[in-house]
Amino acid sequence: MAQNKCDTFSPKIVAFLCNWCSYGGADQAGANKLPVPGEIRIIRVMCSGRIDPQFVIEALQDGADGVMILGCHPGDCHYKEGNYNALRRYMLLTRLLEEFGIEKERVYLDWVSASEGEKFSKVTNEFVKKIKELGPYEPAYQVKK
Repeated sequence: MAQNKCDTFSPKIVAFLCNWCSYGGADQAGANKLPVPGEIRIIRVMCSGRIDPQFVIEALQDGADGVMILGCHPGDCHYKEGNYNALRRYMLLTRLLEEFGIEKERVYLDWVSASEGEKFSKVTNEFVKKIKELGPYEPAYQVKK
């Protein structure tokens, strides 16, 4: 019986997590022994609003199959408007991705507070499953650095 690519492919996922909320959610998921995929590579940032779209594109160019941006819930940002900036940048980024021929499903934005370990577990597992269904990211062209 032939194996599905979803069964053999182990994606590389870069996850930018807000220091104040989403990173705490990840910590709580671990403390509560909730399932968190090993494919996630966490990058802790002070605020989701500091994630430049270029960071996401570079992560994909450098071998990531998917990128997550997780921040504080709107209205709860420690820097007042950071998550609103993240949302605006994400909306711009999804348009850019389509222009570059990159599936916009490879990038995911969500809000996870420090008390939402279960949500962190859920969204990370769902995202890894989605990326496994999409398969490895293969850039149409390589950008020289």
